[in-house]
Amino acid sequence: MNFEFFIAKRLISTKKYKSSISAPIIKIAIAAIAIGVIMMLVSFATGMGLQMKIQEKIAAFNGHIIISNYDNNSSQVSLMPVSLNQDFYPEFKSVEGITHVQAVASKAGIIRTETDFEGIIVKGVGADYKWENFEDFMVEGELSDFSQNLNEDILISDYLARRMGFKIGDKVITYFLREDANRPPLLRAFEVKGIYSSGFQEFDELYILADIRHIQRLNNWEKDQVGGFEVFIDNFDKIDEKGGEVYENTGSLLDTQTIKQKYYSIFEWLSLFDFNIALIIGIMILVAGINMITALLVLILERTQMIGILKALGNGNWSIRKIFLYNAAYLIGLGLFWGNLIGLGMLFIQKYFKLFPLNPETYYVTEVPVYIGWEYIVGVNLGTLILCLLMLLIPSIVITKISPVKAMKFD
Repeated sequence: MNFEFFIAKRLISTKKYKSSISAPIIKIAIAAIAIGVIMMLVSFATGMGLQMKIQEKIAAFNGHIIISNYDNNSSQVSLMPVSLNQDFYPEFKSVEGITHVQAVASKAGIIRTETDFEGIIVKGVGADYKWENFEDFMVEGELSDFSQNLNEDILISDYLARRMGFKIGDKVITYFLREDANRPPLLRAFEVKGIYSSGFQEFDELYILADIRHIQRLNNWEKDQVGGFEVFIDNFDKIDEKGGEVYENTGSLLDTQTIKQKYYSIFEWLSLFDFNIALIIGIMILVAGINMITALLVLILERTQMIGILKALGNGNWSIRKIFLYNAAYLIGLGLFWGNLIGLGMLFIQKYFKLFPLNPETYYVTEVPVYIGWEYIVGVNLGTLILCLLMLLIPSIVITKISPVKAMKFD
C-alpha cells in the first residue's frame, strides 16, 4: 500500500477536513481552477474555430492556391486566358497533398433592375467545381449543375438577393462592358437557382456563380481557355510549403499565389488569436497556481501537529510533502472536473444551438464558431495538472522547515 496516498485519502475523506478553517480557501482554489479551465477551453475552441471557419470560407471562393496568368496583375477578374492543357490539370500528380484542381474564370458586370443596380463579379465554374464547399452556405434553392448543356442557372448571395429583391426562379439581367467603350455592353439573362450566405461580406456582396462557358463566350475565348485554376490541399498548415512546390511545378508563364498571400491582412489578424490564446492560458494557470499555493500553505499550517508526529515517527520530508501533493492533486482534479463539465457543456450548446451571434462585417462569421478537438482538451487538463503540481513543489518546502518538537506543541 502507498503510505502517502493512504494518509492523503484519509485527510480528504474526514468530516473535520470539510468543515475546517481552510474549507473556504480550498473551495476558492477549486473554483479558480474550474474557471481557468473554462476560460482556456473557450479560448481554444473559439479561437481555433474562428481561424478554421474563415480559412474554409476563403478557400471555398478561391481554393488554397491560385494559379493564373502573370498578366492578370492580381485582378479579381480574368483578363488573360490560360490553356486547360496543363500537366497539373485535372490531377496535380507532381506535388503530394493536392486533393483537387478546378478551372475557373471571372468577369465583372452590373446587375440592373427597374429601381436599382449593383456591381458584381460573375465567377464561372464548370463540371469539375468542388460544390461541397458551398453546401453549408446554401439558405434557399439548390446547387447548380454545369456538367451538362449550357444553362442560365446562377447562385446569388443572400445579401444581393435581399438588396436587389431577387427570389428563386427570378431573372437576373446582367450587363458586361466591352473593351471598346463606344460599343454597347453585352447583356445576359440568368435565372436564380440557389441563394447562399457565407457570412463573409467581402465575398457575398460581389460573387455570383454561373457556368464558365458564359465567361468564355463573353471574352471570345476558346473552349480550352480559362481564367485560372484553384488548387486545394489536404493540410492548411502546409500551405506556404505547398504554394512553393506548386509554383515550381507550373509553367514559367503562370503565377501562383496562396490565399494567405492574397488576403494577407486577414490572416495576419487571425494569427493574433494564437497570441491571445497563449496569453489567456498563461494568466489562467498563474491564477489557478497561486490559489492552489495559498490553499496548500493553509493545509500545511492546519496540519502542523500531524507533520511533527509523522517526523517524530521517522517519516522523511519528501514522504510528508507527497501526502500534501496528493491532497492538492485531488483538489486540482475537482477543479478540472467542474471546469470540463461546464466548459464543454457551454461549447456543445454553442456548437449545436448557436446562441451567441457575431457581426459578420467585423468577424466574417454570423455566430461564434466552435472547434471541439480532443487534442487541446487533453492538453489543457494535463498541462494544468502538471504545471500546478510543479508550482506546488516550492511551497511544500515549508514542511522541511517544521521541527517535530515545536510542531507537536503547535496550536
